[in-house]
Amino acid sequence: MRVVSALALCWGRLWGGSVSFDDEFGLFVCTGMRGGFARGGTTVGGVFLTRKAPPRRLLRHEAIHVDQWARYGIGFAARYLWEELRNPGSRNRFEIEAGLADGGYRAERGITRPDEP
Repeated sequence: MRVVSALALCWGRLWGGSVSFDDEFGLFVCTGMRGGFARGGTTVGGVFLTRKAPPRRLLRHEAIHVDQWARYGIGFAARYLWEELRNPGSRNRFEIEAGLADGGYRAERGITRPDEP
């Protein structure tokens, strides 16, 4: 995941971002980007790429995506894309696992995180 994170940091800098490290959630945050990310931001490896400084709850959500990258390795990109094509947005199991509310999603009726009843 180090190589993926290093490439993401380079990508973020190429798009005009500045990098900081969030000690609480253990991820790099690249803010001020002019583009080069999806939705409100994208986590690649251990790096969250975005335009604006994110709220703490969003970083908690993105930290779970960092864990997903660590669990699945580079294959996570393909897994996430496939899931997003089949179950977009708030129905994506990786977004559900990361916490829909923290990620700014409105949960559809009956969808909860795997650890919720």
